[in-house]
Amino acid sequence: MIQGSIVALVTPMFDNGDVDKDSLKKLVEFHIQQGTDAIVAMGTTGESATLNEHEHMDVVASVIDYVAGQIPVIAGTGANSTSEAISLTKAAKEVGADACLLVTPYYNKPTQEGLYLHYKAVAEAVDIPQILYNVPGRTACDMLPETIARLAKIERIVGVKEATGELSRVAILRDLCGDDFAIYTGDDATSCEFCLLGGNGTITVSGNVAPRLVHEMISAAINGDQETATRIDANLTGLHTQLFIQSNPIPVKWAVAEMGLMKKGIRLPLTWLTDDCFDKVRSAMQQAQVL
Repeated sequence: MIQGSIVALVTPMFDNGDVDKDSLKKLVEFHIQQGTDAIVAMGTTGESATLNEHEHMDVVASVIDYVAGQIPVIAGTGANSTSEAISLTKAAKEVGADACLLVTPYYNKPTQEGLYLHYKAVAEAVDIPQILYNVPGRTACDMLPETIARLAKIERIVGVKEATGELSRVAILRDLCGDDFAIYTGDDATSCEFCLLGGNGTITVSGNVAPRLVHEMISAAINGDQETATRIDANLTGLHTQLFIQSNPIPVKWAVAEMGLMKKGIRLPLTWLTDDCFDKVRSAMQQAQVL
């Protein structure tokens, strides 16, 4: 089971929107050095919605190449078309991903039965560990714990990224799905409490900026060390808030560029962080002692 601080990696770009492979390699090396436990390539934070399929898989393959087996790589392969999700998941397996993360179909608002059949179809089509991803704030679709429990019985579905921020779901999902099913949070602000309650880790935006601190905090929380986990998390609260002052990944890309790890590039319809937000994000970075 993959556990700990799993960074939802930003995708470095030039100012024209092209992917910056040199900076991508630099970021991967940075995360390995800083103790990040695993990388999600081409999740929401990686701007998966604006890269075409060729670019998408090129980024995934590049991250796998740069990691060179040192930590697990999870490929974001979700789509609101089941056939597209299957195609992306097959491609991720072919380039050597350790697992795939599949967001609930967005915009078309499927029923709970539709969600079940969607994920079942992907799991039956591709022999690779698959992690469900529930983020209703992005998709307008909440996958209920009972549906997740049905899916947890399917071979190859090994976990869920639960990004509702509802801490009560940890105990509910653990009871319904058992100890062998991985439960990750996708909400940085509650990640400490989530893991203290029995979660297996976080798929984190804040970890792009303060990977060492997030790794140490999550490790302490998973091991039940509440005092250490909450002490470290106190230095991260600014990031947990200010990295969402505008739509993710706008603030986090600005922060990573400010650290000198990549250039200033993002793809429309997203735009670069507005200058009225600079001081707020910079202050959060100073609180986390990364500036």
